[in-house]
Amino acid sequence: MQQIIGHTKATAFLRHCLDSRRISHAYLFVGPEHVGKMTMAIALAQALNCEGEPVPCGQCRPCQRIANANHSDVQIISRLADGESGLKRDIGIGQIRDLQQSAALQPYEGRHRVFIIEDAGHLNEESSNCLLKTLEEPPPNVTIVLLTEDEAELLPTIVSRCHRVDLRPVPATQIEQALVERCQASAVSARALSRLSRGRVGWAMSACQDEGMLRERLGRLRELVDLANASRADQFAYAAKLATLFARSRDSVEEVLRLWLEWWRDLLLVKTGCAHLITNVDSEDTLRQQSERYDLRETRDFIEAILTALSHLAQNANPRLALEVLMLSIPVAQPTGSAAGRVG
Repeated sequence: MQQIIGHTKATAFLRHCLDSRRISHAYLFVGPEHVGKMTMAIALAQALNCEGEPVPCGQCRPCQRIANANHSDVQIISRLADGESGLKRDIGIGQIRDLQQSAALQPYEGRHRVFIIEDAGHLNEESSNCLLKTLEEPPPNVTIVLLTEDEAELLPTIVSRCHRVDLRPVPATQIEQALVERCQASAVSARALSRLSRGRVGWAMSACQDEGMLRERLGRLRELVDLANASRADQFAYAAKLATLFARSRDSVEEVLRLWLEWWRDLLLVKTGCAHLITNVDSEDTLRQQSERYDLRETRDFIEAILTALSHLAQNANPRLALEVLMLSIPVAQPTGSAAGRVG
């Protein structure tokens, strides 16, 4: 699994399973979004069907077909988009029944059938119970890999029938090195992306190849930084916009708040003389200018307010109320002799 970046412990465990030929019928990969769960699952599917050495070689026909998502014995089950709203639905029982029918068949072109269930936390009650039957009586030469950010979203009975593999955030130094070696990123760009990724190697790789991702992120940051100087009416209007978005995509709102959290943590680091630890290394000048406009207590208190808002949203509090309370917690910037600066 030489293509995997980081995740030494998880890779060693799966390598041991392969070498000892003690492959489980089900694995549960748990980790943050874009941390590498799907990459690890694809690598496992390749290893189980590889014809080269060492496995997975990444070069043989099965490895190439699996990488290109056209191997008949490797299937990815994902959430489907609703035709009217475009929002993703939960994984339905029909998708799991299709999995069961395919799993009952002998491998067609490889040695092992592999089913990868993306966003497994979005299995509904019917599909969860249907999948449980397959996990209780697994067919031979079949491995099911479930991917999730939080195992608590799955039935405990499903979790108990899987080998759990934790994929934790990858150290920034490893991501930085991989960006330079694999993506030919400059040293400056690799350092910035590795910090901004929060250990999510998949995000870093995508952002390195798509400048639009960074532009979108900088746009969101400008919006959030400008919000600190906006009128109360504008702040409440922004809270209402986020609350509306929350009804469609909780993850999108949480990502916005975590972006804001990173910014204010960086302000705190700059104020305490630890600028070398900041995440937003591409906005260090702006952070230094803004850090002069807030005292240490205000900065720390607002970080706590953001964490509280995230906690309340996770507990299904009224999103608009939680976000309006957060707006009321924004500290008032003190005037300085220089402009506040711009993000980016």
